[in-house]
Amino acid sequence: MADARTAKTSNARIWLAGGWLLVALLATIFAPLLAPQDPLAQDLLYERLPPFWMQGAEPGFWLGTDSLGRDLLSRIIYGGRVAFLVAFAAAAAACIVGSALGLAAGYFGGWTDRVVSRIVDIWMAFPPVLFAILLVAVLGTGLSSVIIAIAVIDWTRFCRVVRAEAMGQARMDYVESARIAGFGRFDIMLKEVLPNVLPAIVALLSLEMGIAVIVEAILSFVNLSISTDDPTWGGIIAEGRLSIHQAWWVLVFPLVTLFLTVLSFSQFGEGLKARFDPVLR
Repeated sequence: MADARTAKTSNARIWLAGGWLLVALLATIFAPLLAPQDPLAQDLLYERLPPFWMQGAEPGFWLGTDSLGRDLLSRIIYGGRVAFLVAFAAAAAACIVGSALGLAAGYFGGWTDRVVSRIVDIWMAFPPVLFAILLVAVLGTGLSSVIIAIAVIDWTRFCRVVRAEAMGQARMDYVESARIAGFGRFDIMLKEVLPNVLPAIVALLSLEMGIAVIVEAILSFVNLSISTDDPTWGGIIAEGRLSIHQAWWVLVFPLVTLFLTVLSFSQFGEGLKARFDPVLR
């Protein structure tokens, strides 16, 4: 009964979170078709128009406009392009580097583990957000700089988790059986240990995508993300903060979108882990 309840909960997480992420991703991919207006078009005659259900709304501006008369819904949709691109690219880079080092440290142990662990300890001594801001300031603003900064900072998260998982798996009987059967150490690590660590990596990868979205939003909030006029969620939030008393919707709607996206990444990863982790099953 408990197992069936756990399976239903994990399936609900996967479907609800995955559904939101799929809708948001498709909206960003087909932004030219779905966005009702040009996200960069300014018209001061339409400044701070309210959403469609409020008095004073204009047709075609479903979520209202900002202080420059730009359509808010269109800017949120196009801003998702930057968020998802950073999420996928930065999380993938951090996952590859951190998982490879963590897997080697946890399985081989000895001097490999000591060296990797010391590097991780030194790396994690820096506050992550401040470190990201420093890296972007050094590398220069731009999408590639943001992706590099997030990957350079967050590989340690994968390394620590994968190291702990690999260390536990290395003590299992199936690993000893593979050694007795004559398998090499690299074969055992890649063919026996890695598949059992993979559910944790997938869950962490999904969580890292949400973290990357937050970090990109913070950087764009302080004007350290992309250097063009293209909309970003953090940039829209920064604009909305200045006009919260006159146009609350400019702040609230991108914040809600950011919150739901980050929450969905987290819950999607947890649902996948509960669904496919052989230990939990």
